[in-house]
Amino acid sequence: MTDLSATASVTDRLSGTAEAAGPATDPIVQFLDRHQPETPCLVVDLAVVRERYRQLRSALPDGRICYAVKANPTPEVVGELVALGASFDVASPGEIDLCLALGAAPEDISYGNTIKKRRDVARAHAQGVRMFATDSEPDLRVLAEEAPGARVFCRVLVDNTGSRTPFGKKFGCSPERAAALLRLAGELGLDPWGVSFHSGSQQLDPAAWEHGIAAARRVFDAEPGLRMVNLGGGLPAAYTDQAPPLADYARRIEESLTRHFGDRRPELLVEPGRHLVGDAGVLRSEVVLVSESDEHRWVYLDIGRYNGLAETEGEAITYRLRTDRDGDPTGPVVLAGPTCDGDDVLYQRTRYELPVTLRGGDRVDLLSAGAYTASYSSVSFNGFAPLPTYCVDGDERR
Repeated sequence: MTDLSATASVTDRLSGTAEAAGPATDPIVQFLDRHQPETPCLVVDLAVVRERYRQLRSALPDGRICYAVKANPTPEVVGELVALGASFDVASPGEIDLCLALGAAPEDISYGNTIKKRRDVARAHAQGVRMFATDSEPDLRVLAEEAPGARVFCRVLVDNTGSRTPFGKKFGCSPERAAALLRLAGELGLDPWGVSFHSGSQQLDPAAWEHGIAAARRVFDAEPGLRMVNLGGGLPAAYTDQAPPLADYARRIEESLTRHFGDRRPELLVEPGRHLVGDAGVLRSEVVLVSESDEHRWVYLDIGRYNGLAETEGEAITYRLRTDRDGDPTGPVVLAGPTCDGDDVLYQRTRYELPVTLRGGDRVDLLSAGAYTASYSSVSFNGFAPLPTYCVDGDERR
C-alpha cells in the first residue's frame, strides 16, 4: 500500500484538519490491509457517518434529518442512523421494509418518491407510513384513496444551477400548481402539510436553496395553513471539485428562511444522502490492464459504470484517487471499466494523471465513494457481480 504520511485520512478530511494520517490511524486502510478483500469492494467507516450526522444536526438544529436511503442502503449504515434518531426518506417498499426491520418507527419514514404504484401506497400506509410526497393530481388522488388522512407535501420544480447531477424536469411542478394540488389534498381528506424541493445533487453553490425557499413562500402565500418546508438534499461530499464548508450552506439557508418567512418559521425537513455517507467510504479497485494507444494511455479498472460508478456518466462526479504507486512520476490517462461496453469509460475529458509505473494488479482507491456506488450496482452486466460493502468503526471511544 502507498505511504499515506502526506495524505489526510477520511476522518481528518471530514473534520477539515490538515494533520497527516498514516495507515496505522486510518481504519479503512487497516481493514483493507488486514483482510485483503477481493476487489472491487466498498468499505464504509461508520464513525464518519455518525460524525457527519452530528455536524449536520448542529448546523441545522431546527431541521428534521431524513436520510435518503437510496444513497447507501447498507443495513449497518441505516442501523447507525436509526440509533442516532434520524428519520428516513425512502423511494420504494423495499426501502421501507429495510428501515422498519432495523428499528425505524413508521412515523419517521417519509415516502419521498412522487412516482408510486397504487399497491405500494396502500402497503406503506398499512405499515404505518404517514408522510408522502406528490407533484401531480393522479398521484394525489391515489394517496387520498389508499392513504386516507396522510400528510402530503408537494414538490416544486426549482433551478438546479450549481449541481453536478441536476434532476432536469422529471420531478416537481410550479408553485401555482403546487398550491392548487395542496388545496385539493385538503378537499380529498388529506393533510396538506407543506412544500418540498431539491436543489440538485452535489450542489456546489450554497445560495442555491434560495430558489426553493422563495418558491415555498409563494405556495404558503397562496395556500394558508401549510406548516412544513422540505429543503431536500444536495449537500456535497468531497470529490475533486472543492465544495464550500457546511457552515456556508447553513448560513445561506438560514438567511433565506429569515428573508422569506421571518419569525413565522415553518417546520423544516432536510434529506441528506451523499453528505452523510459519501466521505465515509473508500472503494478499492484493481488495475486490470494498462495499454498504450497512439493517443492515450488507457487504465482499465475492475470497477466501471455498471458495477458501482454510474455517477461517472457525463463525468459528473470525479473521484479523488489513491494508488499503490503514489509518489512515482505521473502522466495523463483515460480511465475505463472492465465490461465489453464502449460506454464503460469513466474519464476521458476530465484530466487525470496517474503514476507511469502503474501495472495490472496494482490497487487504486476511489475516495469519498460511500454514496451512490453500491446502491447503483444492482445488475450483473457482463457477469460482474454487484459491489460488496464492508463496514468498519473507526471511533475508538466505542
